[in-house]
Amino acid sequence: ISDIISTVEFNYSGDLLATGDKGGRVVIFQREQESKNRPLSRGEYNVYSTFQSHEPEFDYLKSLEIEEKINKIRWLPQQNAAHFLLSTNDKTIKLWKISERDKRAEGYNLKDEDGRLRDPFRITSLRVPVLMPMDLMVEASPRRIFANAHTYHINSISVNSDHETYLSADDLRINLWHLEITDRSFNIVDIKPANMEELTEVITAAECHPHQCNVFVYSSSKGTIRLCDMRAAALCDRHSKFFEEPEDPSSRSFFSEIISSISDVKFSHSGRYMMTRDYLSVKVWDLNMENRPVETYQVHEYLRSKLCSLYENDCIFDKFECCWNGSDSAIMTGSYNNFFRMFDRNTRRDITLEASRENSKPRAILKPRKVCTGGKRKKDEISVDSLDFNKKILHTAWHPKENVIAVAATNNLYIFQDKIN
Repeated sequence: ISDIISTVEFNYSGDLLATGDKGGRVVIFQREQESKNRPLSRGEYNVYSTFQSHEPEFDYLKSLEIEEKINKIRWLPQQNAAHFLLSTNDKTIKLWKISERDKRAEGYNLKDEDGRLRDPFRITSLRVPVLMPMDLMVEASPRRIFANAHTYHINSISVNSDHETYLSADDLRINLWHLEITDRSFNIVDIKPANMEELTEVITAAECHPHQCNVFVYSSSKGTIRLCDMRAAALCDRHSKFFEEPEDPSSRSFFSEIISSISDVKFSHSGRYMMTRDYLSVKVWDLNMENRPVETYQVHEYLRSKLCSLYENDCIFDKFECCWNGSDSAIMTGSYNNFFRMFDRNTRRDITLEASRENSKPRAILKPRKVCTGGKRKKDEISVDSLDFNKKILHTAWHPKENVIAVAATNNLYIFQDKIN
């Protein structure tokens, strides 16, 4: 169970890919550089570094176990030879430094090569230590620990475009941190009612704008998105923009509120659009138009008739993420049965692909999948009733510059790329 992947994230160059899992581990994969003797090796990602980011803890005041599961990983833009990332579990955010060592100092005066202290009487001359080459070591060290700022479970972290601050969001509050300061953060959103019995919605996701460091958005369990401007006020309880699609009364059902809850929100790289994922669909919003999305894509509309059983087995509460490609022309999100969906925004074409061991031999081409929604089933179609709801793709990531995608299917990570001739 501990190796179930809980988050996937490419760094800014796309050469590193980090995954976090339920056991509190972070595994970083590095892309192989193309070499003359292995021309096809580019695109292969191999394990670069593995480290334990979080340990299980116990809150003695509340008698609560705090699990070690990594909820989110966010990379910082690279400033020097080292790489930095933020990782968080339910309560504590950590800033990790990942650096390489390929040299070590030898020829100390006070100790031998094996590390034992030398007898002071045997030291008769002064040695100057020298740097000798050694096997490459990748070290991960925690540089900052941002703790004790969240009463509820952290669901999002997002690095600001000023590269100095970041925000963290839990169910009822959003905090703004400075990357250098661990003992205090500013509370910028607080939707906790004075009386908790009046609680009607929670924050489900939050993200900073990619270019404007004063703008951020957060989504709610009621299917709405609020855009806030930190220049307007220190506490952003009053939003600047409010995005909500009016509900179609004819499609109202017992499950309407549950399935309209937004599980993920992502700004486009351009900063002009944002995408939201709810249970059955992905919506693209223009930041200049609040009353309805400009695009809506059905992810698995055939599940609308199955909501009753999905409610009974708790799948209706699954939180699917979504992501943009590097040029904002396509979007991707996951589904059940290890299916994931891609939508081309220009042609409006969409495709369903499957990430599974059976059909993903290296270099094999993925075949599109089709789900039969009624009537007679064609031979290559899968019927809705035979879909496996335990195999779900919640976490996906798209390389920032190329058509390389990472798809987490339970405890397997699949990396697919455009086919190379």
